[in-house]
Amino acid sequence: MGSIFAERLFLDPAYHEPELIVQQSQASGYMETLAGRGLRTRIGNIDKAIYINTLAVRSQVAANQATHNQLPSATVVGGYIQIPTYTFRTRAEYNQFDIMEAAQYNVALPEAQRLAMRQGTFQAIRNAGLYGVNAQNSEGLVNAPGATTTNLPADSFGNTTLQTWDNGQLAIWFNGLINAALTRMFLGGTPVRLCILGPQRVLLQMETENIVQVVSYQRPGAGSATTAQVITKVNEEFGYIIDWAFDDTLIGQGANGDDLVILAVPEINVQKMPQINTNDFATISPNMAGNILQYSDMIAPMEVTTPIPEGVDVVSTIRVSPGWVVRSQAITLASIPY
Repeated sequence: MGSIFAERLFLDPAYHEPELIVQQSQASGYMETLAGRGLRTRIGNIDKAIYINTLAVRSQVAANQATHNQLPSATVVGGYIQIPTYTFRTRAEYNQFDIMEAAQYNVALPEAQRLAMRQGTFQAIRNAGLYGVNAQNSEGLVNAPGATTTNLPADSFGNTTLQTWDNGQLAIWFNGLINAALTRMFLGGTPVRLCILGPQRVLLQMETENIVQVVSYQRPGAGSATTAQVITKVNEEFGYIIDWAFDDTLIGQGANGDDLVILAVPEINVQKMPQINTNDFATISPNMAGNILQYSDMIAPMEVTTPIPEGVDVVSTIRVSPGWVVRSQAITLASIPY
């Protein structure tokens, strides 16, 4: 990783502003889709794969007025799922002359190189989380096997793009996706968190621009609330928390080059009912609450500094798994023409 700080010619006298104008990059909100809103820091530095045991049940019960002597039994089936892990590494090399040249720009070169390495690593981790390292292995949220996929259809007026869709109908369509996800996971009536991840140009339009139109009948939020506000408020009244998160790498990642919006249910809330609980088997421990996971061996990359001739070499390393949807019902991939 190089550093370029060229010589400059100044007028004197002059004022030199000490603050910098630093290049900005999007701080992706993709981790909002993960269980616990972050990496699951549990694996070892050299663990090459992760395995999770699964448990399913098939129960049979006999019902007779007379005592039945030949009784059926429950079948409990164990299995496992797996995913590989990958090491992400990068390095920086510099000497005292590089440090002094950067200082002329009021830049602390060791810190600049360290942050540059971390940003590159974090962006690679985000890419692995969303798209996997080897997509052919069904890695990442976008390639999750069994994920529900859908396309934005035409509204009742024949509009087919986000910018032309009826704002009120768009809120209803998204609420339909939420209801379908909750139904697939048997989470109706249970407080749960959902995350809607998408490009800024899609979600910001839904949040700040798409005011629900006033029509001849009363719509929720008509004339004052946006599409996103209607979605958030309606769901929160029933205990479903909606998180909105941005990631512009999802532009063009949907079907036919459309923008992709991910609806995720990061954690499951095991339903229980008093007395007669028809989901009693799910209360067995340990039952993992996370639906969408990404593992790492440490919270942030480990940095190792080694002297080299006329300078230092800093190597940054972290081991991470791709994004892993361990319950396929927890994710919906919606392709939306912008």
